[in-house]
Amino acid sequence: MKLKITITALALFAFSIINAQETKAPKFGKGLFNLVGKDSTWTMKIGARMQFLAISNWEKNESNEANFLVRRSRLKFDGYAFTPKLKYKLELGLSNRDISGASEFTSNSPRYILDAVMKWNFHENFELWFGQTKLPGNRERVVSSANLQLVDRSLLNSRFNIDRDLGIQLRHHFNLSDKFLVREMISISQGEGRNITTGNLGGHQYTGRIELLPFGKFSGKGDYKGGALNREENPKFVLAATYDFNNNAVKNRSNQGSYMRIDDDGGFYETNITTLFVDAMFKYKGFSFMGEYASRDADDPFAKNSDGTLTGDIVQVGNGLNLQAGYLCKNNWEITGRYTNIELDKNITGKNTQNQYTLGVSKYIVGHSLKVQTDISHLENVNGNNELMYRLQFDIHF
Repeated sequence: MKLKITITALALFAFSIINAQETKAPKFGKGLFNLVGKDSTWTMKIGARMQFLAISNWEKNESNEANFLVRRSRLKFDGYAFTPKLKYKLELGLSNRDISGASEFTSNSPRYILDAVMKWNFHENFELWFGQTKLPGNRERVVSSANLQLVDRSLLNSRFNIDRDLGIQLRHHFNLSDKFLVREMISISQGEGRNITTGNLGGHQYTGRIELLPFGKFSGKGDYKGGALNREENPKFVLAATYDFNNNAVKNRSNQGSYMRIDDDGGFYETNITTLFVDAMFKYKGFSFMGEYASRDADDPFAKNSDGTLTGDIVQVGNGLNLQAGYLCKNNWEITGRYTNIELDKNITGKNTQNQYTLGVSKYIVGHSLKVQTDISHLENVNGNNELMYRLQFDIHF
């Protein structure tokens, strides 16, 4: 009898502790915790996400290659400090792909920090950003990897994007009419990518972007999300352009790629690199379309030593085009097609034209927060071996 009473008492005690520990968590996909200070002078939303990827490649006359990996694993913190006009975002990458790239330029340390940025709405529609975050470059890059319409971004993005950097950005928006919205963004950054600790080796990077939304805002910030999950009742369209100038750049893809070293004195080859992006997005009900064009040029793309001899490094100049469209069915299954063309200047880079065709299928279980995506791509290498790639990815976002 005493044993039964003791067990019952322990069970009741444990149950009371469990109930005491319960907290009201946000809705699925809206963060793990939403914290608010007692005096409401600060907030913090804590989120996490994971992507699990299976990939298989076939190349003509080559054996099949398969790989399973944690494509992305990240923690995200955002909110405001002191006033809602002063926001912050901190995002950390934990997977091998996220933290790779350690070198002497990052103090031989893993690159954990993706975003560490403050956003100050100091006057009406003006916002000042300072810290490390994505530059206002091509739309596909600025779309979060958690909100992509296909398994991953296109070849255009991997060849031409200007990614993240450390610096300041000034952003502003205004209305030309009741619906016509215009957004302007300018930035000055270090010009060598994220997590650099060695200081500025070349010049600085200057970026300007303008976006035109003649039919007003997209629902739920849908102009920076893949797919037509918000099923716009009225057509929504945005046209945008970015011009980027990297003064005395020391990397072969503007602020990305490899450093161009000078062999004879341990220094770096410097040249001005310009990158142009033009992109558009259209959504109406279940249909979505996104198009991007990219072009990169350099004053002198051939890296040289101080005596004029070639080092062998070359700026990756050329053009790219990416077009993709999809239709979302009412049961949240989506089919998407994508065409990508990459034409690096063969006379400079020695690389042939590439055309990639991708067909993808997605099942959105809880929007972008819980989804399964698969796609198959055929890559045509002009005068080279063609490749076939199949991918399957599971994505969960708390």
